[in-house]
Amino acid sequence: MDVQPDNQSVDKLFSGTVYHIDFYQRDYKWTDVPVKRLLDDLFYPFSKTYQDNVALDPSKETIVAKYPWYYLNTYVTNTIEGRVFVVDGQQRLTTLTLILIKLKHLAQKFDSPTCNWVSQKILGYSGMDKEFWMNHINHVVTLESLFEDDSDLSQIPDNSGITAKNMVKNYKVISSYLDKQLDNKHQFETFVFFYLLRLVIINLSVEQTDVPMVFEVINDRGVKLKPYEILKGKLLGQIDKIELDKNDFNGLWERQIRKVNTFAEDEIDNFFRYYLKAKFTSTRAQGQAFDGDYHREMFSSNMNDKLNLEHNSSNVKTFLNNDFRYFSELYAKVWKASETFDTSLPEVFHNKLNDLDSQFHLILAACAVDDPLEVDKIRAVANELDRLFTLSQLQSGYDSNRFAVEIAIIANKLTTADISEYRDIFDASLLKLLSDQLADHVSEPFRYTLFKNASVANLNKRFTRYFFSRVENFVANAMKQKMRHGLEDLVRKTGPVNGFHVEHIISRNDENLVLFNGDEELFETERNRLGGILLLKGRDNISSNNEVFSQKLKTYGNSLYWNETLREDCYKSKLDFTSYISKHELPFSHYSQFGPDELEARHQLLFEISKLIWT
Repeated sequence: MDVQPDNQSVDKLFSGTVYHIDFYQRDYKWTDVPVKRLLDDLFYPFSKTYQDNVALDPSKETIVAKYPWYYLNTYVTNTIEGRVFVVDGQQRLTTLTLILIKLKHLAQKFDSPTCNWVSQKILGYSGMDKEFWMNHINHVVTLESLFEDDSDLSQIPDNSGITAKNMVKNYKVISSYLDKQLDNKHQFETFVFFYLLRLVIINLSVEQTDVPMVFEVINDRGVKLKPYEILKGKLLGQIDKIELDKNDFNGLWERQIRKVNTFAEDEIDNFFRYYLKAKFTSTRAQGQAFDGDYHREMFSSNMNDKLNLEHNSSNVKTFLNNDFRYFSELYAKVWKASETFDTSLPEVFHNKLNDLDSQFHLILAACAVDDPLEVDKIRAVANELDRLFTLSQLQSGYDSNRFAVEIAIIANKLTTADISEYRDIFDASLLKLLSDQLADHVSEPFRYTLFKNASVANLNKRFTRYFFSRVENFVANAMKQKMRHGLEDLVRKTGPVNGFHVEHIISRNDENLVLFNGDEELFETERNRLGGILLLKGRDNISSNNEVFSQKLKTYGNSLYWNETLREDCYKSKLDFTSYISKHELPFSHYSQFGPDELEARHQLLFEISKLIWT
């Protein structure tokens, strides 16, 4: 490896070399914290020395003789066909440029002869064209605007991306800071000499073939990047620069990254983990290897036999054009459907209500590149996952660790399965979960003997609300009515006023305790069964808490449709509903009293509804 170090002042750094932003580099993401730290570090030695030498005129000789040098760290470049690319250090170099732009405006303010000198450190001219030494080609409009006029920063265009926005934000910090520190011409000009001549930065120039390794080592030693940012360097670093530009591989990468990261910060790292688990593992234990530094694992000897991306530019290009392009797009589509209810992909939204992110793993496993059955597979997989989770919960068969183990097994099977096989694949895991958890052989996916004891005492509140939101949706559809409250509101809203809470139909009072022969334990067990539970909105829930059933019925009117089915007037003049329940032989009934028999009937009705929803 050939590394060529070169000590430079800022004057030398920006004196004719155009620095192109390498694809390895992130956007300009420095916040005000590192910017202020850099300014503080610069002014500490300058201010102290200036006080001792305030009588001296600013000049190159004075500065070199009296002022200490300050080390600005290193930056790494590599040169391809005469173009110099910044591999590491663009955050610092961009900030230095922003400081120079502010110094240029201060020079104009103080009518200082240093203005031309400072301006030449920001950009150069060739004919009628000018070019910034820090060549943020996609954000040049922002740089030009700052360079020309900083009198109204609110008018500086910053719509070209996060780099532009951060340039403007940090320029405001720099401008305010320098205005306070440099309040007279003498001090200003002295600082210009100090800034350009006494700040030392070391350039490390490396060969193209060594860039990925150098980049990762730098990252390990403190310049922390996200795994996907390191992966970008490892992949794109293998492609010839000309071909990289010609086929816009960097553009492809950035577009897909933005699509996925739109949903959550650095979500693309989760995408890669799910993708690798979906395509290259068959067990949960194997998948856990990607939970950490997946970008390293991708280039392990074991994974290189499968991915073959190490020193293989041809495979890298194929990977980017096919798997990365398609599956990142698919991932973004699933994310979007999970965030906002989509009538074409409702099952995805249902899983999100239960935070079942494992649907990403399973859907990526089921689909192939440019899969013609993509939508069908998304719906089928999401539906089966919802069913697996719900039926295991309702039958006391859910255990988070066992569930995660089965997800990995299912994903492995889905990679080669036909859609017609999905139900059998998921049912095999469901039966195993039930059998293992109950320590008994279970041969049917959904049995009343297992559902009989489904109780809010054993289910978490989120799932309980989810279960009744789906029941509510079922009843609304049977009535051909629009839901009064959306699924997400029923599941996620929990506030005291507008939130939905569990309502026990059988209140805790002496009258109801008698219905259970005064048996306190039996009373509590039975009233907690799902057949004795409703969802009520905040204050309705409070007001009906200890009422007798006849009074509760009044509260249930105009609440949720499922609640209203306890009332006689629910069935009057509702031909669509009565026709539907007759067709499916659903034992709906209204009640004037509610005790053990009514609770059991209601629980059995929920079982029949659940069969229609989930089986």
